[in-house]
Amino acid sequence: MKKSDFHYELPPELIAQAPLAERSASRLLLVPPGSSAQPALQDHQFRELPQLLQPGDLLVFNDTRVIPARLFGSKATGGRVEILIERLLGGDQARAQLGVSKSPKPGAMIALDAGGQAEVLGRDGEFYVLRFEVPESLESWLLHAGRLPLPPYIQREPGRDDTERYQTVFARESGAVAAPTAGLHFDDALLATLSERGVQFGHVTLHVGAGTFQPVRVDDLGQHVMHSEWLNVGAELVDKVRRTREAGGRVIAVGTTVVRALESAMRTDDSGERVLQPYAGETRLFILPGYRIRSVDAMVTNFHLPESTLLMMISAFAGKDRVFAAYRHAIAERYRFFSYGDAMLLWPAESGA
Repeated sequence: MKKSDFHYELPPELIAQAPLAERSASRLLLVPPGSSAQPALQDHQFRELPQLLQPGDLLVFNDTRVIPARLFGSKATGGRVEILIERLLGGDQARAQLGVSKSPKPGAMIALDAGGQAEVLGRDGEFYVLRFEVPESLESWLLHAGRLPLPPYIQREPGRDDTERYQTVFARESGAVAAPTAGLHFDDALLATLSERGVQFGHVTLHVGAGTFQPVRVDDLGQHVMHSEWLNVGAELVDKVRRTREAGGRVIAVGTTVVRALESAMRTDDSGERVLQPYAGETRLFILPGYRIRSVDAMVTNFHLPESTLLMMISAFAGKDRVFAAYRHAIAERYRFFSYGDAMLLWPAESGA
């Protein structure tokens, strides 16, 4: 299977550069269950989601919180440095991508524009390990010294509105450098309506890393090395999923990060069956067609970049032909794409409703 199999042409003007005035005002494309390569697509507003679900269904959200992870500084030689923190390592250390003209060596110091400095300790694969000398804890300092790391396809500097809007209303566990964007469509009023409908909520944590912005660099997908991300699927969520399924409800992931977390927590039990179990740790799981997703019955997801691993994941779930038919429809109907764009309610290729 090749990266080029997942290419599509997107008019640049369909890339959403800013959020809508209201979170739930986005559009929602329903891709119903079935095996046809031409699904009977339905155009909805996102606030209509409660009518598309059933009492007893379980929505699973990613409660990660985006940290202001972008910093700027200068090397001793005067060369400019852009720092994108990929992960806080505890204490005063972090793993980061560096935008520099020449790679710094261990021991090199970076004077930070926001005050303080960072020492390069070494490399960790494509990342650098930095030790920060700042006047308070690194996580607290970043809250006022760092900049929000908007995705590279948003061609503007972050503004005050982004501080709130590039964060889900249920974000609580700090550590991501990119938002779980399917969750951006939910506001408190919509959550209340869903609850009144009898829809249940559960949460996992997956800290979205800077690797999510990295393109697949090889055409042969068998050679692709997936980036690592930290996740936590707790016992409470596992129990909710079990009870939902026993009662005949459906498990619906809000975003590809939830699917990645849940699939990473699937384990083989004594009977040889794959079941969801509590898990906290790293994942490098790469989901592409040929992989069977068992942890969820449907997913809410935004529209993804051409040739991205996220597009490959949803193609594994719903079938590549069905997904690409939906994308062609979305482009023709002028849906808004990517992080601040519109969404899909995606059912699998066979049964699921």
